[in-house]
Amino acid sequence: VQLVESGGGLVQPGGSLRLSCAASGFTFSSYYMNWVRQAPGKGLEWVSHISSGGGSTYYADSVKGRFTISRDNTKNTLNLQMNSLKPEDTALYYCARGYAEWDYWGQGTQVSVSS
Repeated sequence: VQLVESGGGLVQPGGSLRLSCAASGFTFSSYYMNWVRQAPGKGLEWVSHISSGGGSTYYADSVKGRFTISRDNTKNTLNLQMNSLKPEDTALYYCARGYAEWDYWGQGTQVSVSS
């Protein structure tokens, strides 16, 4: 199993970024997938998850209305479109496999929101 995130970077407040997670080594379309983040000096925060078929999505209150999770099961890719970014969104963003338990994680991609 391998999960590889990409798309992070430095953006100004109010800006946008699109994160991607390339999955391999398992049947991607059979699993719920998540985005989880960790801000500097803080614990892990679940951001969003999406059902195996993509029909159901859920968001943390802190990102609801600004972030959109999606997946392409034909390309084994998970995405997170992040709009109206705030400094408090600065974190290392991970994709993680699973529903109640996250058994595989990527290495993370850094998102920094600063003017």
